[in-house]
Parts: sequence; structure tokens; C-alpha cells
Amino acid sequence: MTSGDATIDPTTAERESMEVDVVIVGGGPGGLAAACRLQQLATEKGEPLSIVVVEKASEIGAHILSGAVLDPKALFELFPETQQSDHAVHQPGGILETPVTADEVYLFRNQEKATQIPNALVPKSTHNDGNFVVSLANVCRWLGEQAEALGVDIFPGFAASDLLLGDNNEVQGVVTGHFGVDHEGKAKPGFMAGMELKAKYTIFAEGCRGHLGKQLISMYNLANQTQHYAIGIKELWDIDPKKHQPGKVVHGFGWPLLENGATGGGFLYHTANNQVSMGLITDLNYDNPYLSPFDEMQRFKLHPVIRETLEGGKRVSYGARAINKGGFQAVPQIAFPGGVLIGCDAGFMNYAKIKGSHNAMKTGMLAAEAIFEALESGDTGGNTLSNYTEKYKASWVYQELWETRNVAPAMHKYGMIKGSAYTFLDQVILGGKAPWTLTDPVPDHKCMKLAKDSKQIEYPKPDGKLTFNKLDSVFLSNTNHEEDQPCHLQLKDAELPIRDNLPKYAEPAQRYCPAGVYEVVEENGDQRFQINAQNCVHCKTCDIKDPAQNINWVTPEGTGGPNYPNM
Repeated sequence: MTSGDATIDPTTAERESMEVDVVIVGGGPGGLAAACRLQQLATEKGEPLSIVVVEKASEIGAHILSGAVLDPKALFELFPETQQSDHAVHQPGGILETPVTADEVYLFRNQEKATQIPNALVPKSTHNDGNFVVSLANVCRWLGEQAEALGVDIFPGFAASDLLLGDNNEVQGVVTGHFGVDHEGKAKPGFMAGMELKAKYTIFAEGCRGHLGKQLISMYNLANQTQHYAIGIKELWDIDPKKHQPGKVVHGFGWPLLENGATGGGFLYHTANNQVSMGLITDLNYDNPYLSPFDEMQRFKLHPVIRETLEGGKRVSYGARAINKGGFQAVPQIAFPGGVLIGCDAGFMNYAKIKGSHNAMKTGMLAAEAIFEALESGDTGGNTLSNYTEKYKASWVYQELWETRNVAPAMHKYGMIKGSAYTFLDQVILGGKAPWTLTDPVPDHKCMKLAKDSKQIEYPKPDGKLTFNKLDSVFLSNTNHEEDQPCHLQLKDAELPIRDNLPKYAEPAQRYCPAGVYEVVEENGDQRFQINAQNCVHCKTCDIKDPAQNINWVTPEGTGGPNYPNM
């Protein structure tokens, strides 16, 4: 519905509706794998299904960010022909053109020194034999092409903003957001109402801390143990061709995070075309409110192991994304009336393996198989698909997560050095088969100490060559939002940031946000909390780390956010 009448009330505007067999929310690796597998099965039976994938980004891949080293086993299961070395995906320009050729892990002892860990001491789950250095954004673009070729409808630029519920509180689809609403919630000229997408089953594949996923977990009481998170901040660099080693994978832990009592680790991956992707993953259970994950990542680049590769190069892209790290214990119930959770919407990331895309794809495929079996049996929708849960428990995803279940809790309990020693015992000596399971019940937002009890951290000024500031970085993410729209970073209590968070925690949103969204501004002697929502790269860190859980990230108008080319 389109109108130039700005007197329309968006809250009561008439919506068009569309009925399909299955709606998939999110065009990432999990959602697209689910779409492909579901249509493969239906086509084999000669009865293709009506499947719609809604993706909030301007195009498939535009919001996708990962390191990334891909374990290809789910991809090879989905498209067996891609396992052949002469397939197009392995050729120059193909998504798997860069196999891992070297695999190095370092302990960064301080700003200048590092010790390479012998391969025999590195847990098997961290090894990268048979894996590929990829752009996950481009993997998703390729998967999107395969899905469309199979007959799947993909709607980029449409954000699933609300759940569509039936009389018995079962999920019946989703509602997409309006276009053309101003910051006060009023219709602008050219207003277009969102659409109701009605489905027999809905697959939620929004990625980590999904907007609708968190609602579903709460509404259906799906949570098991506490979920935990990290923030991954990444840069893509063009480097001197003489320094380029296609397929070389470097991981490092210790400095700089250890210096400030935090855990996590960094990476440097040599991709194709004389490029490297590098970044730092900071666990969000850190306790110092003065810590800035963005500035820790800038410091990480100063270590000789990283610096020697980047010097003389040019930074070409930047982005950030939250990552699940709760693992096996934190996976919620994954099926509920009318729908399922897959991929990082359910927390299937393997923290020890530093990978989640293969698990996202596999759980998407398992969900597709469960839905297809239900529909084939005459199921008209709206039920809880227990067969999806059964398929997950019988899969290699379940086994993989179970074997690495103690790694992340050990890091939280014992810190980076003792946690690494425990990981060696658990993974190398015991092979992931310890007769105990560690727990980690304290959520990340409750880990922060008061500012008065914490050490202030002075970060070096950026040099503009290797290190940079936040705003220049956000510029490279191609982030843009329609400026006059409702703020998608909602405060439950607008006064809380200045009243409580500032005196208690020196308002940490100024530092944990990697995009300069949050500021404390002085005006006429008063302090004001300012939200620069147009800068938001959709990492969701604020939704996770705010100590008062006062910030609620919701979907902005469709197409808004970053536009990553090769991330």
C-alpha cells in the first residue's frame, strides 16, 4: 500500500498478506541452506514448495561478516558436486578458491613477543586441515543464487519486525516493517505498509541475538543454561603482494586482552587477491567498564606478528558482529509451535573451533528435512516439530558441541592462561570426553565492576596508518540508515544512562559499541545521552552488554545498516 497522505496512522494501516508454505527469516548461511535443502526435497517429489526468504539487508551478503575459515562439510552435504576439486567453487573467483595452506597459533606474551604453540599441543577442534579461507558474504551470495535457481523467492530489503501468531499462540509467519515512517512514528509521503507473510512453518535464522529469536526464547520459555557472547571486530586489508601467502591462517591469544583482564583472541587470514582479513574477538564477560573492544583490536595490530603483514597495506573494509559462545549447554529448545530456531539464532557456534557457519548450514538442513517430513505427512502447520530436535541430537553438530562444551566455561571460570591449560587437558588429553560438564550461570552483563573499583585504560591515539578511530572505520562499513525513522535502539528507561550507568560504570556504552553510536554529551553544564543510530553496524553488543539491560535492539527500516562487499 503506497500513499502520499502523511495522515495515515502506521499502527492501524492495512497490510497486504501473502500465504506460503515456509518463511525463512534471514539470508545467512543457515537460512539459505535451509531454503535450498527444503526445495531440493520438494523437487525430488515433483511438488516444489512456496518458500520465501526475507533478508533485512539491501542484498544477500550485505550484512554478513565473519573471519572466516569455513569447514565445508555441510556445504558438501548440501551440494555434493562441490566436493569435486574441478568444481567452479574451487576455481579462481569461486567461493572455495583458497584452501588453508598453513595453520599457526601464537601466545602473544606482550606487545613485542609471541610464542608459536606446537601443532601437537593445539586442540584438534582448532585445526584447519581441509578448511577454506572465505568471504562468508560471498558464500551467502552464492547460496542465494542456488536457492533462486531451485525456485526459492528471496526478498532482500524486508526486515521481519514482528511475529504473526495464531489463536493458540502458535507462530503463523512474520510481519515485515513499514517503509516511510518518521522518527515520531508518523507516516511520511510515500509511506508503504509492511506485509504479513503467513506460513505453515517459519524458520528463524537471524544470526546471533536475533530480534525475533530472543522474543521467541522468552515467550515459549525455551532457554536452557545462560547464553554467552563475544564481539568480533574485523578489518579487510590489501597488502603488499610479496607478503601475501594465500591460505595462511594465524590465530593469537594473550596480549592485548590479557593485559586488561579480558579473554578472547585475534586472527589473521590470507584470502585471495592479495588481501588479508584480520580482527579481534573479545569475550563480553569482561569486567572493566573502561575496556573498549574496538581499541583493543587497534592495539592488536601493533604486535609484530600482525604488524609485519599489514605495514605498507591499505585498509579497505571494517565491520563488527556479536558471536554466541555459550555452546552446548546454552543451546535452547529449538522447536516451538509453528517454527524452529537454527544457526546462531539458537547459539550453535562452536567457540573452541572458532566456527559456526557449518553448524548453521547443517541445522538449517535438518530443520528443512523435519519440515518436509511434516508437510509430506499431511501436517497443515502450527505444530512443534519434535523430529527437528531428534535430528539435531543424532547429528554431528550435537556431537561436536558436546565434545567442546567445557572450553568456553573454563575460560570464564579460570581466565585465559589457566583456561587454556584446562582446554589442553579437556581437548588434547581427554579428547572432549571428560565425565563432567562445567557451567557458567552468570550472564555477561552482570560481570561488570563499578567504575570506582576499576582501572582506567588509556588507549594510544590512532596513527592513521595501522590504527584508526571509530568514525573513520564506520565509514568503511558503508553503513547507512534512513535518517528520519524511529530509533531502532530503544531505551526502556531514557533517564537510566545518565542517572545510573554514568555514575556507576562511567557509561560503558561509549566504549563497548564499536561504531560510536553512544555518546555522553555536555550541554549547558548538563549531561545528555546521545544515540547516533545511523552509525549502527547491527552488531547487537549494546543489547547484550548493557549492565542494566536497558537497550533493546530492534530491526530498523529494511535495507538499513552496513553494506559489506567481501566480508
